[in-house]
Amino acid sequence: MPADSTRRSVLFVGVNYAPEPTGIGPYTAGMATGLAARGWDVSAVTGHPHYPWWRIPAEHRGLPRRDVVEGVRLRRVHHFVPRRHNALTRALHEVTFGLRAAFTRWGDPDAVVVVSPALLASRIVAVRARARRVPVVTWVQDIYTLGVKETGGGLGSGLIERWERGLANASHRVVVIHDRFRRMFAEDLAVQRPIDVVRNWSHVPDLHDRRSVEVRRRYGWSDDDIVVLHAGAMGAKQGLEAVVLASQEAHRRGSAVRFVLLGDGNQRAALEALGPNPHLQFIDPLDDDDFFAVLGSADALLVNERPGLTEMSVPSKMTTYFATGLPVIAAVDTGSTTYDEMRAAEAGPCVPPADPGALVDAAESLAADPERARGFGRNGQAYRQRVLTEDAAIDGFARVLDTVTATGR
Repeated sequence: MPADSTRRSVLFVGVNYAPEPTGIGPYTAGMATGLAARGWDVSAVTGHPHYPWWRIPAEHRGLPRRDVVEGVRLRRVHHFVPRRHNALTRALHEVTFGLRAAFTRWGDPDAVVVVSPALLASRIVAVRARARRVPVVTWVQDIYTLGVKETGGGLGSGLIERWERGLANASHRVVVIHDRFRRMFAEDLAVQRPIDVVRNWSHVPDLHDRRSVEVRRRYGWSDDDIVVLHAGAMGAKQGLEAVVLASQEAHRRGSAVRFVLLGDGNQRAALEALGPNPHLQFIDPLDDDDFFAVLGSADALLVNERPGLTEMSVPSKMTTYFATGLPVIAAVDTGSTTYDEMRAAEAGPCVPPADPGALVDAAESLAADPERARGFGRNGQAYRQRVLTEDAAIDGFARVLDTVTATGR
């Protein structure tokens, strides 16, 4: 499909895109299609769907390398997908995508948006964009530098910090997803470029009153079970070993709390190997309809982070959780961005990370006070409607692109 020369054009470059069900992919795809619906000429270079599974599922292997989806011209490039995760395999994953993305055909965009993560790929793509004198906007979903430091990256943190600062300062503007991210980039990373905040949004329908007895029976949940569900990636930063320990604590107490881990990730096998018990259940990733049905049929939803994580990310699952009208339990550090988000939304109790007893106590306390639990759920929905709407996000991003493209090359 030829581009309309009368419209301003934007190219998104990010390794994650729909139909990936979670993480960054839905936001990149949602922003691209939202701008296309508002008259922008939008294209995207992305990878093949691989997250959160860290493999390309059989049902996605036949996706065309070139396609037009909801007004966006897509080009999918092949890249390395690691099964084992360390600094080397992650770098290879990003660099292979970045090189493929940089050497594919872009057309003649008025602006290029690089999505970080992936940092290394974005840096490679930004070099090509600058060589062609195309303005670059870096869209930051996670802060790499803090992620490396907070997960014990050690000697590599200084190099990553220079790369992240270099990418931001090589951009015309930087877009971050939270006010605290803006402060970190401006003060700690000393980024000199303009930094805009565009919040991620709740990209799921209203899931209030989706509780289904039939769904609960299907998954073996009784009326008396207090189902605490964690949905999404099972990686290192989620620290889900603490949830397994909490399930063992619930079993020891004879509690009605049942912890459900829905999704996949590079730590799932290790979590399963910690040992089964009647208060712990794993569910494979589901299609949207089943996912929403299961999510809405839980009693409480869980966001869990390993101790020491403070600034590196805002879990994307929270925007989904706030659509359910269910209380959210957050096992996170009080200095974390996630903690601030929970306090702003007043969506549920926060407990210390890696404290299994406190996690069980929080779930039992919510079950013992249904009106308090419903109040938390209503608060989360209200926060979603007030702060986390898709229209507000697209409006904000369009303003950034208006500014960038107005200045020309």
